[in-house]
Amino acid sequence: MPAPDRSRALDHIVVVLFENRSLDNVLGRLYGPGDGKNFDGVIGKDLSNPIPAWAEHGADRKVVPHTVATDLDSPNPDSGEEYFHTNTQLYGILDDHNRFKIGEAASAPWNAPPPGAVPAMDGFVTDYISTFTGETGRQPTYDEYAHIMTGCTPEQLPVLHGIARDFGVFDHWFCEVPSQTFMNRSFWTAATSSGFVVNSPVRKWFMGNDAETIFDRVESHGRTWKVYVMEPMPVSFTGVIHFPRLKHRLATHFVPFAEFEADAAAGTLPDFSLIEPNMLSGHGDYHPAFGRSFSDAVDLKMDSPSSMLGGEAFLERVFNSYRSATSETGTNIWNTPLLIGWDEPGGTYDHIPPGPVPPPHPAAPPGEFGFRFDRSGYRVPAIIVSPWVEPGSVYNEEYRHTSLLATLRKTWGLGEAFTRRDAAARTFDHVFSRATPRDPGSWAAVQAHPVPEWTADPDVIGRALSSLGKGLVPAFIAMARQMGLPLPAELNDPEADLSPGRVVGVLSDIAGHFFPLLAGDAKDLG
Repeated sequence: MPAPDRSRALDHIVVVLFENRSLDNVLGRLYGPGDGKNFDGVIGKDLSNPIPAWAEHGADRKVVPHTVATDLDSPNPDSGEEYFHTNTQLYGILDDHNRFKIGEAASAPWNAPPPGAVPAMDGFVTDYISTFTGETGRQPTYDEYAHIMTGCTPEQLPVLHGIARDFGVFDHWFCEVPSQTFMNRSFWTAATSSGFVVNSPVRKWFMGNDAETIFDRVESHGRTWKVYVMEPMPVSFTGVIHFPRLKHRLATHFVPFAEFEADAAAGTLPDFSLIEPNMLSGHGDYHPAFGRSFSDAVDLKMDSPSSMLGGEAFLERVFNSYRSATSETGTNIWNTPLLIGWDEPGGTYDHIPPGPVPPPHPAAPPGEFGFRFDRSGYRVPAIIVSPWVEPGSVYNEEYRHTSLLATLRKTWGLGEAFTRRDAAARTFDHVFSRATPRDPGSWAAVQAHPVPEWTADPDVIGRALSSLGKGLVPAFIAMARQMGLPLPAELNDPEADLSPGRVVGVLSDIAGHFFPLLAGDAKDLG
Protein backbone atom coordinates (compact mmCIF):
# COMPACT_ATOMS: atom_id res chain seq x y z
CA MET A 1 0.00 0.00 0.00
CA PRO A 2 1.43 3.43 -0.89
CA ALA A 3 1.99 5.88 1.97
CA PRO A 4 -1.17 7.87 2.83
CA ASP A 5 -1.20 11.29 1.24
CA ARG A 6 -2.74 14.24 3.12
CA SER A 7 -3.58 15.95 -0.17
CA ARG A 8 -6.09 13.14 -0.74
CA ALA A 9 -7.65 13.34 2.74
CA LEU A 10 -10.97 14.51 1.24
CA ASP A 11 -11.13 12.41 -1.91
CA HIS A 12 -14.42 10.96 -0.55
CA ILE A 13 -16.66 11.79 2.40
CA VAL A 14 -19.17 10.08 4.70
CA VAL A 15 -21.86 12.22 6.38
CA VAL A 16 -24.25 10.97 9.06
CA LEU A 17 -27.05 13.31 10.15
CA PHE A 18 -28.83 12.89 13.47
CA GLU A 19 -31.93 14.62 14.83
CA ASN A 20 -33.04 17.47 17.07
CA ARG A 21 -30.33 18.23 19.58
CA SER A 22 -28.50 21.49 20.30
CA LEU A 23 -24.82 21.68 21.10
CA ASP A 24 -25.49 22.68 24.72
CA ASN A 25 -27.93 19.82 25.11
CA VAL A 26 -25.58 16.99 24.17
CA LEU A 27 -22.04 18.43 24.02
CA GLY A 28 -22.15 21.51 26.26
CA ARG A 29 -20.00 19.77 28.89
CA LEU A 30 -17.43 18.38 26.47
CA TYR A 31 -14.73 20.73 27.76
CA GLY A 32 -14.52 23.11 30.71
CA PRO A 33 -12.15 25.93 31.70
CA GLY A 34 -9.72 23.44 33.22
CA ASP A 35 -9.24 21.60 29.93
CA GLY A 36 -7.26 24.38 28.28
CA LYS A 37 -9.60 24.56 25.31
CA ASN A 38 -11.34 27.54 23.79
CA PHE A 39 -14.73 25.80 23.76
CA ASP A 40 -18.03 27.66 23.97
CA GLY A 41 -19.96 25.28 26.22
CA VAL A 42 -21.90 25.62 29.46
CA ILE A 43 -19.42 24.79 32.24
CA GLY A 44 -18.68 27.75 34.50
CA LYS A 45 -21.46 29.89 33.08
CA ASP A 46 -24.55 31.09 34.92
CA LEU A 47 -27.12 30.15 32.28
CA SER A 48 -30.87 30.25 32.81
CA ASN A 49 -34.21 31.09 31.24
CA PRO A 50 -37.06 33.12 32.79
CA ILE A 51 -40.32 31.49 33.84
CA PRO A 52 -43.34 33.35 32.44
CA ALA A 53 -45.59 35.01 35.00
CA TRP A 54 -48.58 33.05 33.65
CA ALA A 55 -47.03 29.69 34.54
CA GLU A 56 -49.29 27.92 37.04
CA HIS A 57 -46.41 26.16 38.78
CA GLY A 58 -43.05 27.54 39.91
CA ALA A 59 -43.41 31.09 38.63
CA ASP A 60 -42.17 32.37 42.00
CA ARG A 61 -38.76 30.86 41.21
CA LYS A 62 -38.38 33.42 38.40
CA VAL A 63 -35.83 31.39 36.38
CA VAL A 64 -34.84 27.84 35.49
CA PRO A 65 -31.06 27.34 35.67
CA HIS A 66 -29.22 25.14 33.22
CA THR A 67 -28.42 21.84 34.92
CA VAL A 68 -27.33 18.29 34.15
CA ALA A 69 -29.90 15.96 32.59
CA THR A 70 -31.36 13.40 34.96
CA ASP A 71 -32.50 11.03 32.22
CA LEU A 72 -31.81 10.39 28.56
CA ASP A 73 -35.33 10.49 27.15
CA SER A 74 -36.00 14.16 27.82
CA PRO A 75 -37.61 16.39 26.82
CA ASN A 76 -40.67 14.17 27.01
CA PRO A 77 -43.03 15.17 25.56
CA ASP A 78 -40.96 16.68 22.81
CA SER A 79 -40.35 20.40 22.56
CA GLY A 80 -41.80 22.45 19.71
CA GLU A 81 -39.63 22.81 16.63
CA GLU A 82 -41.66 24.55 13.93
CA TYR A 83 -40.86 28.11 12.88
CA PHE A 84 -43.26 29.74 15.33
CA HIS A 85 -41.89 27.68 18.25
CA THR A 86 -38.31 28.53 17.34
CA ASN A 87 -39.19 32.24 17.24
CA THR A 88 -40.40 32.01 20.83
CA GLN A 89 -37.35 30.05 21.93
CA LEU A 90 -34.86 32.49 20.43
CA TYR A 91 -36.58 35.83 21.06
CA GLY A 92 -38.89 35.17 24.00
CA ILE A 93 -41.85 36.35 21.90
CA LEU A 94 -45.13 34.47 22.29
CA ASP A 95 -48.16 36.16 20.78
CA ASP A 96 -51.04 36.05 23.25
CA HIS A 97 -53.28 34.27 20.76
CA ASN A 98 -50.61 31.59 20.22
CA ARG A 99 -50.21 30.69 23.87
CA PHE A 100 -50.89 26.95 24.26
CA LYS A 101 -51.36 26.67 20.48
CA ILE A 102 -49.55 23.99 18.50
CA GLY A 103 -49.47 22.82 14.90
CA GLU A 104 -52.08 24.33 12.63
CA ALA A 105 -53.73 26.14 15.53
CA ALA A 106 -50.88 28.70 15.59
CA SER A 107 -51.41 31.80 13.48
CA ALA A 108 -49.87 35.06 12.23
CA PRO A 109 -47.71 36.87 13.06
CA TRP A 110 -46.17 33.54 14.16
CA ASN A 111 -44.32 34.94 17.20
CA ALA A 112 -41.93 36.56 14.71
CA PRO A 113 -39.38 39.13 15.92
CA PRO A 114 -39.21 42.69 14.62
CA PRO A 115 -36.62 43.34 11.89
CA GLY A 116 -33.07 43.44 13.19
CA ALA A 117 -33.86 41.91 16.59
CA VAL A 118 -31.02 40.00 18.25
CA PRO A 119 -31.96 36.62 19.76
CA ALA A 120 -31.81 36.67 23.55
CA MET A 121 -32.11 32.84 23.77
CA ASP A 122 -34.54 33.35 26.66
CA GLY A 123 -37.80 31.75 25.49
CA PHE A 124 -37.13 28.04 25.82
CA VAL A 125 -39.01 27.64 29.10
CA THR A 126 -41.87 29.83 27.87
CA ASP A 127 -42.27 27.84 24.69
CA TYR A 128 -41.98 24.49 26.43
CA ILE A 129 -44.69 25.31 28.97
CA SER A 130 -46.95 26.54 26.17
CA THR A 131 -46.23 23.52 23.95
CA PHE A 132 -46.59 21.01 26.79
CA THR A 133 -49.96 22.50 27.66
CA GLY A 134 -51.12 22.37 24.06
CA GLU A 135 -50.06 18.73 23.83
CA THR A 136 -51.42 17.43 27.14
CA GLY A 137 -54.24 19.79 28.08
CA ARG A 138 -52.62 20.85 31.35
CA GLN A 139 -49.72 23.00 32.43
CA PRO A 140 -46.54 21.16 33.44
CA THR A 141 -45.09 21.18 36.92
CA TYR A 142 -41.77 22.94 37.50
CA ASP A 143 -39.92 19.62 37.38
CA GLU A 144 -41.64 18.73 34.11
CA TYR A 145 -40.67 21.91 32.30
CA ALA A 146 -37.26 22.38 33.92
CA HIS A 147 -35.77 19.54 31.88
CA ILE A 148 -35.83 21.74 28.77
CA MET A 149 -32.88 23.50 30.46
CA THR A 150 -30.73 20.41 30.92
CA GLY A 151 -27.76 18.93 29.10
CA CYS A 152 -25.78 15.70 29.12
CA THR A 153 -22.39 14.83 30.55
CA PRO A 154 -19.59 12.86 28.86
CA GLU A 155 -20.42 9.94 31.15
CA GLN A 156 -24.02 9.90 29.94
CA LEU A 157 -23.15 9.97 26.22
CA PRO A 158 -19.71 8.30 26.04
CA VAL A 159 -19.73 7.57 22.30
CA LEU A 160 -20.48 11.11 21.18
CA HIS A 161 -18.08 12.68 23.67
CA GLY A 162 -15.36 10.09 23.11
CA ILE A 163 -15.33 10.71 19.35
CA ALA A 164 -15.50 14.50 19.80
CA ARG A 165 -12.53 14.51 22.17
CA ASP A 166 -10.46 12.21 19.99
CA PHE A 167 -10.97 14.23 16.80
CA GLY A 168 -12.34 17.71 16.04
CA VAL A 169 -15.49 19.50 17.16
CA PHE A 170 -17.07 22.62 15.69
CA ASP A 171 -18.49 24.75 18.50
CA HIS A 172 -20.21 27.32 16.27
CA TRP A 173 -21.96 25.15 13.67
CA PHE A 174 -25.44 26.54 12.96
CA CYS A 175 -28.40 24.98 11.26
CA GLU A 176 -29.76 26.97 8.31
CA VAL A 177 -33.47 27.48 9.03
CA PRO A 178 -35.09 28.38 12.39
CA SER A 179 -37.50 25.47 12.03
CA GLN A 180 -37.80 21.75 11.45
CA THR A 181 -36.14 18.71 9.96
CA PHE A 182 -37.03 18.72 6.25
CA MET A 183 -35.91 22.28 5.56
CA ASN A 184 -32.60 21.88 7.32
CA ARG A 185 -31.87 18.54 5.67
CA SER A 186 -32.65 20.17 2.34
CA PHE A 187 -30.09 22.89 3.07
CA TRP A 188 -27.48 20.25 3.88
CA THR A 189 -27.85 18.83 0.36
CA ALA A 190 -29.19 21.73 -1.76
CA ALA A 191 -28.53 25.03 0.10
CA THR A 192 -32.24 25.86 -0.08
CA SER A 193 -35.67 24.50 0.86
CA SER A 194 -37.50 26.13 -2.05
CA GLY A 195 -39.36 28.51 0.26
CA PHE A 196 -40.71 25.79 2.59
CA VAL A 197 -40.51 26.66 6.29
CA VAL A 198 -42.30 23.73 7.96
CA ASN A 199 -42.48 20.01 7.20
CA SER A 200 -46.25 19.82 6.90
CA PRO A 201 -47.96 18.80 4.74
CA VAL A 202 -45.37 16.28 3.60
CA ARG A 203 -47.02 15.88 0.19
CA LYS A 204 -45.74 19.32 -0.88
CA TRP A 205 -42.20 17.93 -0.89
CA PHE A 206 -43.07 15.40 -3.56
CA MET A 207 -43.58 18.20 -6.06
CA GLY A 208 -42.39 21.53 -4.69
CA ASN A 209 -38.68 21.19 -3.96
CA ASP A 210 -37.03 21.02 -7.37
CA ALA A 211 -33.73 22.58 -6.33
CA GLU A 212 -30.49 21.12 -7.68
CA THR A 213 -28.88 18.79 -5.13
CA ILE A 214 -25.35 17.71 -4.32
CA PHE A 215 -26.32 14.33 -5.76
CA ASP A 216 -27.09 15.90 -9.15
CA ARG A 217 -23.87 17.89 -9.08
CA VAL A 218 -21.75 14.91 -8.06
CA GLU A 219 -23.16 12.80 -10.89
CA SER A 220 -22.66 15.56 -13.45
CA HIS A 221 -18.96 15.61 -12.53
CA GLY A 222 -18.52 11.86 -12.90
CA ARG A 223 -18.62 11.06 -9.21
CA THR A 224 -20.69 8.52 -7.27
CA TRP A 225 -23.07 8.60 -4.30
CA LYS A 226 -25.35 6.50 -2.12
CA VAL A 227 -27.77 7.10 0.73
CA TYR A 228 -27.51 4.42 3.43
CA VAL A 229 -30.58 4.04 5.65
CA MET A 230 -30.62 2.42 9.08
CA GLU A 231 -32.72 -0.71 9.17
CA PRO A 232 -35.69 -1.27 9.40
CA MET A 233 -36.65 2.20 8.10
CA PRO A 234 -38.38 1.56 4.75
CA VAL A 235 -38.09 5.12 3.44
CA SER A 236 -35.42 7.75 3.03
CA PHE A 237 -36.28 11.27 4.10
CA THR A 238 -33.63 12.52 1.68
CA GLY A 239 -35.51 10.80 -1.12
CA VAL A 240 -38.80 12.34 -0.04
CA ILE A 241 -37.38 15.84 0.43
CA HIS A 242 -35.74 15.81 -3.00
CA PHE A 243 -38.28 13.60 -4.78
CA PRO A 244 -38.61 15.78 -7.90
CA ARG A 245 -34.86 15.52 -8.47
CA LEU A 246 -34.12 12.02 -7.19
CA LYS A 247 -37.22 9.99 -8.09
CA HIS A 248 -35.31 8.14 -10.82
CA ARG A 249 -32.60 7.14 -8.33
CA LEU A 250 -34.77 5.85 -5.47
CA ALA A 251 -34.61 2.26 -6.72
CA THR A 252 -30.84 2.23 -7.16
CA HIS A 253 -29.07 4.62 -4.79
CA PHE A 254 -30.99 4.21 -1.50
CA VAL A 255 -29.82 1.12 0.34
CA PRO A 256 -29.84 -0.42 3.86
CA PHE A 257 -27.05 0.59 6.25
CA ALA A 258 -25.67 -2.96 6.22
CA GLU A 259 -24.45 -2.16 2.72
CA PHE A 260 -22.38 0.69 4.16
CA GLU A 261 -20.67 -1.74 6.51
CA ALA A 262 -19.86 -4.01 3.58
CA ASP A 263 -18.71 -1.15 1.33
CA ALA A 264 -16.49 0.33 4.04
CA ALA A 265 -14.78 -3.00 4.67
CA ALA A 266 -14.31 -3.68 0.96
CA GLY A 267 -13.02 -0.20 0.08
CA THR A 268 -15.93 0.40 -2.29
CA LEU A 269 -17.68 3.38 -0.73
CA PRO A 270 -18.90 5.97 -3.24
CA ASP A 271 -17.45 9.46 -3.37
CA PHE A 272 -20.36 10.87 -1.32
CA SER A 273 -22.05 8.72 1.33
CA LEU A 274 -25.00 10.02 3.32
CA ILE A 275 -26.22 7.97 6.30
CA GLU A 276 -29.73 8.30 7.72
CA PRO A 277 -30.56 6.85 11.15
CA ASN A 278 -33.95 5.34 11.82
CA MET A 279 -36.22 8.37 12.24
CA LEU A 280 -39.58 6.59 12.06
CA SER A 281 -39.58 4.53 15.25
CA GLY A 282 -37.13 3.01 17.69
CA HIS A 283 -34.90 6.07 17.26
CA GLY A 284 -31.34 5.51 16.20
CA ASP A 285 -31.24 9.29 15.81
CA TYR A 286 -30.92 10.89 19.29
CA HIS A 287 -34.39 12.43 18.78
CA PRO A 288 -36.55 13.10 21.85
CA ALA A 289 -39.85 11.28 22.16
CA PHE A 290 -42.11 12.87 19.60
CA GLY A 291 -44.89 15.10 20.83
CA ARG A 292 -48.43 15.58 19.62
CA SER A 293 -47.90 18.87 17.87
CA PHE A 294 -47.59 17.85 14.21
CA SER A 295 -50.11 15.71 12.36
CA ASP A 296 -53.51 14.42 13.39
CA ALA A 297 -54.16 12.90 9.96
CA VAL A 298 -53.32 9.39 11.17
CA ASP A 299 -54.62 7.94 14.41
CA LEU A 300 -51.60 6.19 15.88
CA LYS A 301 -50.34 5.65 19.37
CA MET A 302 -47.88 8.25 20.49
CA ASP A 303 -44.24 7.56 19.96
CA SER A 304 -42.74 5.60 22.82
CA PRO A 305 -40.11 7.22 25.04
CA SER A 306 -36.96 7.84 23.04
CA SER A 307 -33.65 7.22 24.76
CA MET A 308 -30.62 9.00 23.33
CA LEU A 309 -28.85 5.70 23.92
CA GLY A 310 -30.45 4.44 20.71
CA GLY A 311 -28.56 7.16 18.86
CA GLU A 312 -25.39 6.33 20.80
CA ALA A 313 -25.64 2.68 19.75
CA PHE A 314 -26.05 3.60 16.09
CA LEU A 315 -23.22 6.13 16.19
CA GLU A 316 -20.97 3.43 17.67
CA ARG A 317 -21.96 1.16 14.77
CA VAL A 318 -21.22 3.91 12.23
CA PHE A 319 -17.88 4.79 13.84
CA ASN A 320 -16.68 1.21 14.08
CA SER A 321 -17.62 0.58 10.45
CA TYR A 322 -15.75 3.70 9.43
CA ARG A 323 -12.59 2.92 11.40
CA SER A 324 -12.49 -0.55 9.82
CA ALA A 325 -12.16 1.01 6.35
CA THR A 326 -8.46 0.28 5.90
CA SER A 327 -8.53 -1.31 2.46
CA GLU A 328 -5.24 -0.92 0.61
CA THR A 329 -7.12 0.17 -2.49
CA GLY A 330 -10.21 2.26 -3.06
CA THR A 331 -11.84 4.12 -0.18
CA ASN A 332 -10.33 4.05 3.28
CA ILE A 333 -9.98 6.21 6.37
CA TRP A 334 -6.98 8.03 4.89
CA ASN A 335 -8.95 9.43 1.97
CA THR A 336 -12.47 9.51 3.46
CA PRO A 337 -13.38 11.67 6.48
CA LEU A 338 -16.53 11.12 8.55
CA LEU A 339 -18.65 14.20 9.31
CA ILE A 340 -21.14 13.74 12.17
CA GLY A 341 -23.92 16.34 12.16
CA TRP A 342 -27.44 17.15 13.25
CA ASP A 343 -30.25 18.64 11.20
CA GLU A 344 -31.67 21.07 13.80
CA PRO A 345 -31.82 21.53 17.58
CA GLY A 346 -35.53 20.73 17.90
CA GLY A 347 -36.26 23.18 20.71
CA THR A 348 -33.55 21.96 23.09
CA TYR A 349 -31.75 24.80 24.88
CA ASP A 350 -28.65 26.53 23.57
CA HIS A 351 -27.14 29.80 24.77
CA ILE A 352 -25.42 31.10 21.61
CA PRO A 353 -27.60 33.37 19.44
CA PRO A 354 -27.58 32.76 15.68
CA GLY A 355 -26.91 35.67 13.39
CA PRO A 356 -28.09 37.00 10.03
CA VAL A 357 -27.40 35.05 6.86
CA PRO A 358 -27.83 35.80 3.15
CA PRO A 359 -31.11 34.58 1.68
CA PRO A 360 -30.44 31.68 -0.69
CA HIS A 361 -32.40 33.42 -3.47
CA PRO A 362 -32.47 37.19 -2.77
CA ALA A 363 -34.85 37.99 -5.65
CA ALA A 364 -37.36 35.28 -4.71
CA PRO A 365 -40.59 36.20 -2.93
CA PRO A 366 -40.83 35.43 0.80
CA GLY A 367 -41.35 31.82 1.76
CA GLU A 368 -44.04 30.31 3.95
CA PHE A 369 -45.14 32.54 6.87
CA GLY A 370 -43.54 35.46 5.05
CA PHE A 371 -40.09 34.28 6.11
CA ARG A 372 -37.25 35.68 4.02
CA PHE A 373 -34.55 33.20 5.08
CA ASP A 374 -32.36 36.06 6.26
CA ARG A 375 -31.58 34.56 9.68
CA SER A 376 -30.50 31.06 10.53
CA GLY A 377 -31.45 28.49 13.10
CA TYR A 378 -29.30 27.97 16.15
CA ARG A 379 -26.34 25.73 17.08
CA VAL A 380 -26.12 22.00 16.56
CA PRO A 381 -23.25 19.58 17.25
CA ALA A 382 -20.78 18.81 14.46
CA ILE A 383 -17.72 16.54 14.63
CA ILE A 384 -15.11 15.73 11.99
CA VAL A 385 -13.31 12.37 12.10
CA SER A 386 -10.14 11.62 10.11
CA PRO A 387 -6.62 10.36 10.86
CA TRP A 388 -5.48 13.73 9.51
CA VAL A 389 -7.37 15.67 12.23
CA GLU A 390 -5.42 16.69 15.32
CA PRO A 391 -7.04 15.02 18.36
CA GLY A 392 -8.79 17.41 20.72
CA SER A 393 -9.28 20.07 18.08
CA VAL A 394 -11.93 22.77 18.57
CA TYR A 395 -12.92 24.94 15.61
CA ASN A 396 -14.37 28.24 16.83
CA GLU A 397 -15.26 29.95 13.55
CA GLU A 398 -18.84 30.05 12.31
CA TYR A 399 -19.85 27.12 10.14
CA ARG A 400 -23.24 25.94 8.97
CA HIS A 401 -24.81 23.09 7.02
CA THR A 402 -23.91 24.64 3.68
CA SER A 403 -20.23 24.53 4.69
CA LEU A 404 -20.39 20.94 3.45
CA LEU A 405 -21.44 22.05 -0.05
CA ALA A 406 -18.92 24.88 -0.07
CA THR A 407 -16.12 22.50 0.93
CA LEU A 408 -17.00 19.87 -1.67
CA ARG A 409 -17.33 22.47 -4.42
CA LYS A 410 -13.87 23.76 -3.57
CA THR A 411 -12.03 20.46 -3.13
CA TRP A 412 -13.82 18.45 -5.82
CA GLY A 413 -14.12 21.23 -8.39
CA LEU A 414 -17.90 21.02 -8.54
CA GLY A 415 -18.50 24.45 -10.00
CA GLU A 416 -20.56 27.44 -8.98
CA ALA A 417 -22.49 27.88 -5.76
CA PHE A 418 -25.90 26.27 -5.44
CA THR A 419 -27.31 29.43 -3.79
CA ARG A 420 -26.14 32.57 -2.02
CA ARG A 421 -26.09 30.57 1.22
CA ASP A 422 -23.34 28.10 0.32
CA ALA A 423 -21.53 30.86 -1.57
CA ALA A 424 -21.09 32.61 1.78
CA ALA A 425 -20.37 29.52 3.91
CA ARG A 426 -16.94 28.86 5.40
CA THR A 427 -15.15 25.72 4.17
CA PHE A 428 -13.52 23.17 6.49
CA ASP A 429 -10.88 21.55 4.26
CA HIS A 430 -8.14 23.06 6.45
CA VAL A 431 -8.96 20.75 9.39
CA PHE A 432 -6.91 17.94 7.85
CA SER A 433 -3.75 19.44 9.27
CA ARG A 434 -1.54 16.64 10.57
CA ALA A 435 1.72 15.97 8.74
CA THR A 436 1.30 12.24 9.37
CA PRO A 437 -1.97 10.38 9.93
CA ARG A 438 -2.90 8.73 13.21
CA ASP A 439 -3.04 4.96 13.13
CA PRO A 440 -6.62 3.76 13.81
CA GLY A 441 -5.20 1.43 16.44
CA SER A 442 -4.44 4.52 18.54
CA TRP A 443 -7.96 5.92 18.32
CA ALA A 444 -10.13 5.98 21.39
CA ALA A 445 -12.36 2.96 21.90
CA VAL A 446 -15.99 4.00 22.36
CA GLN A 447 -18.78 1.88 23.77
CA ALA A 448 -22.41 2.83 24.13
CA HIS A 449 -24.37 2.16 27.27
CA PRO A 450 -26.92 -0.64 26.89
CA VAL A 451 -30.00 0.49 25.00
CA PRO A 452 -33.21 0.17 27.05
CA GLU A 453 -35.21 -2.88 26.02
CA TRP A 454 -38.28 -0.81 25.20
CA THR A 455 -36.29 1.14 22.60
CA ALA A 456 -35.58 -2.03 20.61
CA ASP A 457 -38.87 -3.85 21.29
CA PRO A 458 -40.42 -4.59 17.87
CA ASP A 459 -43.85 -4.80 19.46
CA VAL A 460 -43.48 -1.23 20.67
CA ILE A 461 -41.79 0.35 17.68
CA GLY A 462 -44.07 -1.48 15.26
CA ARG A 463 -47.18 0.10 16.72
CA ALA A 464 -46.11 3.70 17.01
CA LEU A 465 -44.71 6.12 14.49
CA SER A 466 -42.82 9.32 14.97
CA SER A 467 -44.59 12.49 13.96
CA LEU A 468 -42.40 12.52 10.85
CA GLY A 469 -43.70 9.05 10.09
CA LYS A 470 -47.29 10.11 10.64
CA GLY A 471 -46.85 12.92 8.17
CA LEU A 472 -45.46 10.49 5.61
CA VAL A 473 -48.47 8.15 5.65
CA PRO A 474 -51.08 10.43 4.00
CA ALA A 475 -48.44 11.79 1.64
CA PHE A 476 -47.43 8.33 0.44
CA ILE A 477 -51.05 7.24 0.08
CA ALA A 478 -51.82 10.31 -2.04
CA MET A 479 -48.74 9.77 -4.21
CA ALA A 480 -49.53 6.09 -4.67
CA ARG A 481 -53.06 6.92 -5.82
CA GLN A 482 -51.77 9.60 -8.18
CA MET A 483 -49.29 7.15 -9.71
CA GLY A 484 -51.82 4.32 -9.95
CA LEU A 485 -49.88 2.06 -7.62
CA PRO A 486 -51.69 -0.85 -5.95
CA LEU A 487 -52.96 -0.07 -2.46
CA PRO A 488 -54.22 -2.33 0.31
CA ALA A 489 -57.97 -2.87 -0.13
CA GLU A 490 -58.86 -1.37 3.22
CA LEU A 491 -57.56 2.03 2.10
CA ASN A 492 -60.48 2.19 -0.31
CA ASP A 493 -62.93 1.82 2.56
CA PRO A 494 -63.42 5.18 4.30
CA GLU A 495 -64.97 3.36 7.27
CA ALA A 496 -62.03 0.99 7.72
CA ASP A 497 -60.46 1.06 11.15
CA LEU A 498 -56.75 0.47 10.64
CA SER A 499 -54.87 -0.67 13.71
CA PRO A 500 -51.71 1.29 14.46
CA GLY A 501 -49.61 -1.73 13.55
CA ARG A 502 -51.43 -2.07 10.24
CA VAL A 503 -50.76 1.58 9.40
CA VAL A 504 -47.07 0.92 9.94
CA GLY A 505 -47.38 -2.01 7.57
CA VAL A 506 -49.26 0.07 5.01
CA LEU A 507 -46.51 2.69 5.04
CA SER A 508 -43.92 -0.03 4.53
CA ASP A 509 -45.93 -1.61 1.69
CA ILE A 510 -46.34 1.66 -0.18
CA ALA A 511 -42.79 2.81 0.50
CA GLY A 512 -41.57 -0.41 -1.08
CA HIS A 513 -42.77 0.87 -4.47
CA PHE A 514 -40.54 3.92 -4.09
CA PHE A 515 -37.57 2.44 -2.20
CA PRO A 516 -37.44 -1.23 -3.19
CA LEU A 517 -33.94 -1.81 -1.79
CA LEU A 518 -35.12 -0.67 1.65
CA ALA A 519 -38.19 -2.90 1.64
CA GLY A 520 -36.44 -6.09 2.66
CA ASP A 521 -36.76 -5.30 6.35
CA ALA A 522 -40.22 -3.75 6.09
CA LYS A 523 -43.11 -5.81 7.40
CA ASP A 524 -46.68 -5.54 8.55
CA LEU A 525 -46.67 -5.78 12.33
CA GLY A 526 -50.44 -5.37 12.66
